[in-house]
Order: sequence, then C-alpha cells, then structure tokens
Amino acid sequence: MSAAVWVTLCGLCGALGYALARRTRPCRGAPPGETTYLALHIAGLAAPSLRAGLTRDSARRAVRHLRTLLGTSGLAVTSADRVLARDGDGLPGEEALLGQVRPVMSGGRTHLVAGEPGGVIVPLTVDGRVVGTLAAYDPEVSASRVRTAAEVGRWVSGQLELAELDSSRRRTLEAETRALRAQISPHFVYNSLTTIASFVRTDPERARELLLDFADYTRYALRRARDFTTLADELSCVDRYLLLERARFGDRLRFTVQVAPEVLRVNVPFLCLQPLVENAIKHGMPGEVRVVIQDAGPEAHISVEDDGIGMDPDHLRAVLGEEPKAGIGLSNVDMRMRHLYGQAYGLAVETAPGKGTRIRLRVPKVRPEPDPM
Repeated sequence: MSAAVWVTLCGLCGALGYALARRTRPCRGAPPGETTYLALHIAGLAAPSLRAGLTRDSARRAVRHLRTLLGTSGLAVTSADRVLARDGDGLPGEEALLGQVRPVMSGGRTHLVAGEPGGVIVPLTVDGRVVGTLAAYDPEVSASRVRTAAEVGRWVSGQLELAELDSSRRRTLEAETRALRAQISPHFVYNSLTTIASFVRTDPERARELLLDFADYTRYALRRARDFTTLADELSCVDRYLLLERARFGDRLRFTVQVAPEVLRVNVPFLCLQPLVENAIKHGMPGEVRVVIQDAGPEAHISVEDDGIGMDPDHLRAVLGEEPKAGIGLSNVDMRMRHLYGQAYGLAVETAPGKGTRIRLRVPKVRPEPDPM
C-alpha cells in the first residue's frame, strides 16, 4: 500500500468515528478500536468494486458500503453526465441531482446543497481530473458530516487511481505482447517460405510437412494475445520454429531440448521462450543451441545456450536497455517478466565475445493474480 493511500485511510478512520458511532450505536464498554475495525472492514468491502474503475456496475456494487461509511440517509455516485448508482432515501430526481453535481464537476470543489434534506457533494478525481462525484444527503449536514464525506471522497479517488494504474499496466503488457508478435521477422517468414518452395519439386512430402509446421507456428504466434500459456505450448511453438530453421540451415544448426516433465503444465508468459531461441540461433550459427528446462521447487528454470560468437557488454546493454537499439525481442521478454513477477525475474545473460551466450529465465509456478476487473 502506498504512503498516500495509507495516510488517506488513516484520515478516513478518524473522520468516520462520528458517523459510524451514530449509525452502529456500539454498546457501552465496546472496545476502543471497534470503530476503526468497522471502518476498515466496510472500506474493504467497497474496495474490490472500486478497483474496477468508475462504471455503472462498480458503482452499484460499492454504493451501499459507501453509504454505510458515510452514515447518511442517501447517497448517489455519479459520473460527469449520469447517475451511476443510488442508495437510501431523500435523494433528488436524476435531473435535479445532475444539476447539483455540475458545479463540482467544473470546479473540482466540495459543494453544499441547501434545503431539506441537505446534501454534500464531493469530487472524485483521477490524475488531477474530476471523473465523478459522491453526493450524500441527510437531514443534518454538519461540519463533521462534510469532513467525513471529503475523507471518503479522497479514499474513493485513491481506489480509482489504483484502478487506473492497473488498467495502464494491463495496456502496457498487452502492447508489449503485440509488439513482440509484430517482430516475427519478415526475413524469417520469407526465408521459411523460400525454403519450403525449394522442396516442392525435389521432396514434395517434406515441403508439405514444413508448410504445416509453418502454419502451426504462425497460428500460435499470431493468435489473440493472452497473458499466459503453458510451457508445453511454448515448447511446441519452439519445436516448429526449430524445424523450420533446421530445414533452412541443414547440419550447420544443431539443437537439443531437455525438459523435466513436471514443468510442462506450468503457466508462463505468452511468447517468452521463442525470442530466446531466435537470439541463440542468430548469434550461435553455425553451432549448437541447447534448451534446458528444470524443475526447481517453486520455480521452473529455463536456460537457452549457444556456442557461437557471443556478445560484447555494450551490445548486451543495448539489447536489454530501457530504450533498446537492437534485439527488441529479448528486451520485450525481459520487461514483461519484470512487470509480471518483479525486478528479480528479468533475464540473466552470461556472454562474452567468442564465448557463446547463455540466457537464464526463472518462472514461478504460481502465476500472479490477475488485476481486478
């Protein structure tokens, strides 16, 4: 939890003491921390819905819990131009409510509604933009009620900020997967089809088999992006790729694949293995490419090694740098692994000019939890 969210939550617990005490009426002698517990518990009930962003569905799931936090007779959650959800009594009609909301949407400040019942409308913001409001109505609109509404509004805004970060992270990962798919080398496609064409007259059956391998490979690599697939599927893609490259290079390319059967069902990021093998062929020809995948308790350990020309440190930094000038496939895998599992799970590369290259990858067997939707 970030410091800003924690400070807001602490303020929320303090400001809600009055509202929750009135609403829940704890009995004499209740533990001093009961109000804080209730505030945290109810906030925890509302948070999962809010982490989906400000939508009609998320607002409807959260509005009852938010009204409990505020302790008001009625509460509405709005976007800029519509009432997303409402709960309780004493709420004005939709047109009247939206009219009262407009000053908050345009000015970004809390607005008090005079009348019987009165109301307090607080802005909901994401990245400095007002995206909606909380409109609370009650016969009594005291200074304490206004403070409580402001704290709840800040807390809800914090949850919506986290939802935006989740969405941005998902979009980043999807863009990286699309970028990786787009990098399927036109040279590889051209060379594969040229190799297949060379067998059409001399060995039609071999040409047919290679064409089917090419179709299987492209079907997998170009299918709709998914964050994860099984290691068995990744290895099947690599197998097709290696068969096509072997048909092209003949005996100049040698490869071995050793896999512990226990890890075949492990979930791995989509297209995380083929770029490593492609890099090994690029830098290891002519020579041998070795793929070794071991069961390492809570993780699967993947090693892709070649005995080719290797890479100098400057080139390696260019390959794995934040703004890579070459080798975008490797950089893409490295960034996705770090995003998904943490900074400790990037690619580990051992190489030197004339010494070959070994790339190691660790994949936790327990895949990360999906972002709230």
